[in-house]
Amino acid sequence: MTERKNTCILVAEVAGSERLIGRLRAEEAQHAVDRCLNRIDRVIESNGGARLTRDPQGLSAGFERCDAAVLAACEMLERVASLPPMSGVQLSTRIGVHYGPLEASRPPYGDGLTVARRLAASAKPGQALASGAAVMLLSTPARHFAGTEGSRSLALEGMDWPVYELGHKLGNITPLPPNSKLLQQLHIRHQNERLMVDEQRPVLLLGREHGNDVVIIDPRASRQHARIERRGAGFYLIDQSSNGTYVAIEGQGEKFVKQSETLLNGPGRLGCGFSAAEVERDLVFFELQ
Repeated sequence: MTERKNTCILVAEVAGSERLIGRLRAEEAQHAVDRCLNRIDRVIESNGGARLTRDPQGLSAGFERCDAAVLAACEMLERVASLPPMSGVQLSTRIGVHYGPLEASRPPYGDGLTVARRLAASAKPGQALASGAAVMLLSTPARHFAGTEGSRSLALEGMDWPVYELGHKLGNITPLPPNSKLLQQLHIRHQNERLMVDEQRPVLLLGREHGNDVVIIDPRASRQHARIERRGAGFYLIDQSSNGTYVAIEGQGEKFVKQSETLLNGPGRLGCGFSAAEVERDLVFFELQ
């Protein structure tokens, strides 16, 4: 059985090579593309990434941390842009970055890689795009390399995340309110597993697919059912499922959330596709501390 885990995945494609056709021999045109890919490869290595795939026009890589993937994307744009034109053609890159599940097989596959490829294909030449799933996991310094707000107009069809453009010092960090509880954590319990959502882990994924942080066995749950995000001093559940999420907060009763979000502002429990009032071993319990 192959290993599956959430990984920050970067896909880079060389753009402009089709314009070399007719100006150069096939071997010379491919040499120009390989020169770009070799630079991209060196950037991956210097930022601690591991190459996943390489083909004549592009490659993909996995990173343990989204910070490293975003910094690598910005460096790739600059390194390829600094190469001299070939027969009057300036080659560039299109880059996609996404945090999601990856199956460590040969060749690797998974939704994380699929979305990163779609983002790269949607980017303009010389542009890098990142999903909100990756941007939410950036540290404060690295967050400067993403635009201040994600654009739903850039989002891919069927993807719930907004999309951010990446580049050197594109963003500005909005300071938290002075009274915000910076050290507050949301403790999560599912069966015998205990997790936390905090500054170090600001996003937690729930669903039936094994790449999620919390794997729900119940068939009423979607493969990628919902996520919990830490935003400033609050914690939010964002549902992206077919059957919705039932949220029961102590003293507030049960709320049904579908394709929307709600604040988790107290101890309670979640049912992914089923009522939180059920006696159900797949209930997810949460508590602010």
